[in-house]
Amino acid sequence: MLRDLAYLFYPTYCAACHQPLYKHEQVICTSCRHKLPLGDFHNVNAKKIEKVLYGRAKVAHMTALFLFEKDSLVQNLIHNLKYKGHEHIGEELGKWLGNELVKSVDYQGIDFVVPVPLHAKRLKERGFNQVAKFGEEIAQKLGATYIDSILKKKSYNQKQSQSGRFSRWQNTAETFIVEDTSLLANKYILLVDDIITTGATLEACVQAFKEVPNLKISIATMAMTV
Repeated sequence: MLRDLAYLFYPTYCAACHQPLYKHEQVICTSCRHKLPLGDFHNVNAKKIEKVLYGRAKVAHMTALFLFEKDSLVQNLIHNLKYKGHEHIGEELGKWLGNELVKSVDYQGIDFVVPVPLHAKRLKERGFNQVAKFGEEIAQKLGATYIDSILKKKSYNQKQSQSGRFSRWQNTAETFIVEDTSLLANKYILLVDDIITTGATLEACVQAFKEVPNLKISIATMAMTV
């Protein structure tokens, strides 16, 4: 009874449409869950997303949970996560995608889940890495180790959302460094990020691992731009 009373006066809201959630709903309402455009890249649409980095960086597999468009429910989710500090959104999306990946043979045997890092200055500004909870949940689902101390961003650049395609490539090229390559030899890692746009950031991350012997890399993100 107390829980029902608290809900009456302090309802929680859907992170996508901002409508009140029913008691049985968490983070995203049932209606939005049916409306969100699933990418299904780890199943029938795998070839579509792998073209993003084709010829630019060697990766085993790539996937994204959603398709991203401006002024969409997906944009609302990621905006609320990144700029309003709603980290529980990343946690929920990590559970969602993790439950999908655990059923795919392509994502079995992953040793480490590694988030695309923020520069220390950006991390201080935001207070958290928006893909941390996302990666942690995927790692738990896959029985892998989440590790955020290996890949570091060396330089502080302007926000990618303010850049064009070529500028994004310039801003990310050679800005990442791997702290301990010995830990990764002969391993399988999953890089996680929020959105794939041009692929420049992920390309730079993959290139940072090029000196690691016999390393297998796959990529998973919350969304991919249409």
